[in-house]
Amino acid sequence: MRMPALPPVRGSLAWLLQLGYTTLRLFKQNGLQNHAAAGSFYFLLSATPLLLLLSYAVQWLGAIAENSVPATILMAALYQQLQLETLIELGFIPRQAQLAAGGVGLATLVLSSRGLVHAVHNAFRVIYPSPHTHNLVMSWVLPLVILPVLFLLMGLAALAQTTLGFLAQNDFIGTGNAHVLQALNTLFGLAMVWALLFAAYWRMPRQHPRARDAALFALLATVSLALLLALFGAFFKLESYRSLYGALGGVVFVLIAGYFAFLLLYLWAQALYAWGKADVTALEKLFLAASGESAGKLESYVFGDAHRLLEKYGEVHPAGDTLIEEGSDSKTAYFLYAGRAAVYKRTDAGGRRRLGELTEGQLFGEMAYLLNEPRTASVVADTELTVLALPPALLEELMRHSAPLSRRIIDTLCQRLERMNLAKPG
Repeated sequence: MRMPALPPVRGSLAWLLQLGYTTLRLFKQNGLQNHAAAGSFYFLLSATPLLLLLSYAVQWLGAIAENSVPATILMAALYQQLQLETLIELGFIPRQAQLAAGGVGLATLVLSSRGLVHAVHNAFRVIYPSPHTHNLVMSWVLPLVILPVLFLLMGLAALAQTTLGFLAQNDFIGTGNAHVLQALNTLFGLAMVWALLFAAYWRMPRQHPRARDAALFALLATVSLALLLALFGAFFKLESYRSLYGALGGVVFVLIAGYFAFLLLYLWAQALYAWGKADVTALEKLFLAASGESAGKLESYVFGDAHRLLEKYGEVHPAGDTLIEEGSDSKTAYFLYAGRAAVYKRTDAGGRRRLGELTEGQLFGEMAYLLNEPRTASVVADTELTVLALPPALLEELMRHSAPLSRRIIDTLCQRLERMNLAKPG
């Protein structure tokens, strides 16, 4: 047996096209735009009490600033960098917030954070389907803890960056040193976002992807979110929404920003899932096309190149070679890409009887795995064969992924069993 020496036609470009197509198809099929809308809604519910708590913290800091120079500097930095005065004028932050309001805000933040975490968790359950259920206690306890902690960490990072920016602008620690510290702090903020996304992409799915894959897609998501933030800063102005929607302008602005952020979060999560399913989708399209099912022009272009699959799963067998031996325990299935093979059955006299012929586009050898029994017949190459070898795990994934392909395999299995029963003597 030798491996086929087939140079890829489009190589990496074909794989990227297949990955992108699979990602977008699954994204639309799973309705993740609706999950993004739910996430942005719960984010808004979480952000509102967070701003209320911020208002209480600012008042508390203002009381301390009366007798503390560092607190005065921090207070000025918060107002200048976070534009707190603008937020107060727009009605996001009340001018006066009592302690009771702060307590209500904290309680609302905790409860709304549970809704946000559950919205994200439900989206990941759609992206990474699994029959397993999560622990009921953990599903109730974790959301009450995780989001307030995340908001606290992000708040500390924002506070540090705000302070450094204020000190740099006012030349308190030297412009050069401040710029270096501010750049490091920005990198730290991005690293923290990446770490959070990495933890979500790696640990939230029940079947964890490889850590390096999760790290790569978390990095892509972080860069995308940074670009989204830059675009919003350049092209979307809160004042415009305020003038257009009136008192609801700020709410609409937050909802739109949150919606696009969650779209990116789920898009890269879906891409991570498709990263491991691109081969499955390409094999499905190849098998269905061989069975006569027509594909659209886009699918024909994206999945028309089988060279990558042949390089990865392909085998070449010379004429006379036995691919499957009757009675063996092997479970590998094969797709006949090129050539012709014959099916033989042993006879009581010790010879073998030819049962039929396999031609291009046929899947064979799946009975041993599906019925969990030894091989019931032998398959011998009549001509030189090029086949795709499918291990049991890949065949199982194919059947789970594609209902049309599953129906085809079951139909072929029934026909084959019927022919074997008719071929039995007596």
